[in-house]
Amino acid sequence: MTLFEKSMQVLELPAVLEMLASHAASEGAKEAALKLRPSTEYYEVKSRLEETRAACAMHAVKGSPGFSGLKDVSGSLARADRGGSLGCRELLDIAAILRTARSAIAYAAGDKQGKTVLDGRFDSLYANKYFEEKVFGAILGDDELADTASAELSDIRRHMRLAGEKIRQSLQKIISSPTYAKVLQEPIITMRNDRYVVPVKAEHRSAVSGLVHDISASGATLFIEPMTAVQANNEIRELLAKEKREIERILAAFSAEASEMGDDIRMDYQILTGLDLIFAKAKLAFELRCAEPEISSDRRIVLRHARHPLLPKGTAVPIDLRLGGDFDTLVITGPNTGGKTVSIKTLGLLCIMAQCGLHIPADDGCCLPVLKNVLADIGDEQSIEQSLSTFSSHMTNIVRILDECGEDTLVIFDELGAGTDPVEGAALAMSIIEYTRRLGALVAATTHYAELKAYAASTEGVENGACEFDVETLRPTYRLLIGIPGKSNAFAISARLGLPEMIIEDARGRVGVSETALEDVLESVERARLQMERDRLEAAKRLAQIREDEKRYAELRAEAEKAREKAAVLAKREADAIVEDARRTAEAVFFDLDRMRKEAASGQDRQRANEARAEIRRSLNEANDRAQSAVGMKPKEPDAPTRPAVAGDTVQILSLGTPADVISVSPDGTLTLQAGIMKITAKQAEVRVLENRKAQRQAARSAPAAVRAPVEAVKPELDLRGMMTDEAIPVMEKYIDSASVAKLETVTIIHGKGTGQLRAAVQQALRGNREVKSFRLGRYGEGETGVTIVTLR
Repeated sequence: MTLFEKSMQVLELPAVLEMLASHAASEGAKEAALKLRPSTEYYEVKSRLEETRAACAMHAVKGSPGFSGLKDVSGSLARADRGGSLGCRELLDIAAILRTARSAIAYAAGDKQGKTVLDGRFDSLYANKYFEEKVFGAILGDDELADTASAELSDIRRHMRLAGEKIRQSLQKIISSPTYAKVLQEPIITMRNDRYVVPVKAEHRSAVSGLVHDISASGATLFIEPMTAVQANNEIRELLAKEKREIERILAAFSAEASEMGDDIRMDYQILTGLDLIFAKAKLAFELRCAEPEISSDRRIVLRHARHPLLPKGTAVPIDLRLGGDFDTLVITGPNTGGKTVSIKTLGLLCIMAQCGLHIPADDGCCLPVLKNVLADIGDEQSIEQSLSTFSSHMTNIVRILDECGEDTLVIFDELGAGTDPVEGAALAMSIIEYTRRLGALVAATTHYAELKAYAASTEGVENGACEFDVETLRPTYRLLIGIPGKSNAFAISARLGLPEMIIEDARGRVGVSETALEDVLESVERARLQMERDRLEAAKRLAQIREDEKRYAELRAEAEKAREKAAVLAKREADAIVEDARRTAEAVFFDLDRMRKEAASGQDRQRANEARAEIRRSLNEANDRAQSAVGMKPKEPDAPTRPAVAGDTVQILSLGTPADVISVSPDGTLTLQAGIMKITAKQAEVRVLENRKAQRQAARSAPAAVRAPVEAVKPELDLRGMMTDEAIPVMEKYIDSASVAKLETVTIIHGKGTGQLRAAVQQALRGNREVKSFRLGRYGEGETGVTIVTLR
């Protein structure tokens, strides 16, 4: 066994390959998995890893192709090439390869996610569906052909069934006949030497004429073929011979066809077993939660959260490890059972796993070189037969390692220099490491020697590493720390385990001053590191919280933006609805106006025209209410109901917002109203009684103009209807003065249409009033010529 093979066993690669083989479906792929060895060629290693990556991607999307049932048929094909006839089982195995190849081709063609490095393998597969189905249709089992294998075979077997039925009928007459009831041992029909016979008692041999084919072990029963069945049995024997010849012909024909495509079938088997192995690598990668490492060309090793693949996934503590960058040698120290050996075995095993094309159980961002050799001295190989002690066995391995190592070699030493005098062992360890470094190798070594810690701290290119150990719980944390040396913690562990303090203090006194100083320095460094680690974890926790808050705020902002956009869309829809409603209302108003003009022109009833105007005003008010509701405004609350109106009252028409006088009340409560020049009808619920309006008007008529004063706050309109010109003008001028003092910009003077004399007097008085800026007649909806709109200065 070469040293490289021995190192792979020490690093437990065969156990990983057994895990790989368990995921392979075919025996050929299982054998290939167990024989898998790391490649030392850079491009081959990259190609292997790329194939595994492609298989992982395909497996994640659509699972793996089926490879079960693949068997090596090279021997059978070689015999067929020499003209031999293959058996049913061999032909079924050949057809199984063709079926698997066809299935793999369909697998690669379905749901294709782009080109992969495996396309060439799938494209090289050969399928022959015709021959495959012909074999599976003709051969039912290891030694059985279907009747449909050929027309000749079907005809032969049909005749065999007829002849057999004929014989059974003949013999059935014998066994059911009362004449032979005492002669027969049992009333059954059986077979001996492929011929139908009946069991006859030995003492009645002469009672049945025929041929004896067998005798029972006791000699009491003879199996006789009656003469009546001999001819039919002979016919069956002839048919059996024909059947055999036809089966041999069919198998020979199948064998010849298989021989013609022998090279394609051999190639299919090689490709399919190769694909089976690649997809087994992908399945193992999913099982171990692996990642593909980057292959470096500068001997750089970086492992991030790497785990030993043979340790339980739930309990294995991941390690971070660097080597080959700014230092080529890593010296790992720490207490026993602290994880030093597992760390260096993980390093060596993951390197050779990657070179086998396997993804490694670690996080993304790992980097590994292509090494020509991975040489390891791990474990105790002392042998009584060979007279080898622990030190001698280690040194024997080290001598072989030093003979074979060179550039692009990873050398792993476990407990280097142990098993002999500590001073000499430490000196030897430092010299061996220096010699190995001069040969250009990468080195990872574990030790307990304080001299090696100092050597690593003071030598360029050599770095200390430590495996953490929790002294409080006496348990290792298994974390590997790069850059600081580890402590053995022998005194602390012994004290926690109950060793008397007197013995421990005595032991401390026997340790040299320099060793004690070094341990004190290491302890202070460890305390500082632990504090920094706690600070780092706290900072990382706060940073994670900040990022979580930022993410939450971003989500809230996004939700608010979506709500704003949604509200804008809803507002636009509501605005469109308002515009559409206003358009429909305006069209209806214009239609009613046209109708009213036509009725006025034709001299129709003025009362109906007034009622139509009121209805238009009501429609406009309802449209306004709908618009206010659509934009979220509450419509104006209706005034509190008043007493029923009677003739002579002044009321406000709620739908129009204008005052009117009650002329009469009908028995059903319908009011006849006079609003300016319009006469309209309304219900009691559609009006509101203005209690003080009548008293105000009477006071205005009876009081002299000079002493009249408003009895209520200045309103934007003045109603002069019913007054004479000489009494209306003083009231209007007093009102203009009050409106000017109240800072009203526009007021309405209601004088009615009538004969036009009051309107002319009002406008003449307005022309001479210094508080009036301008005036005009009302437009449609304002009262038209029945009102004058005054703009004040």
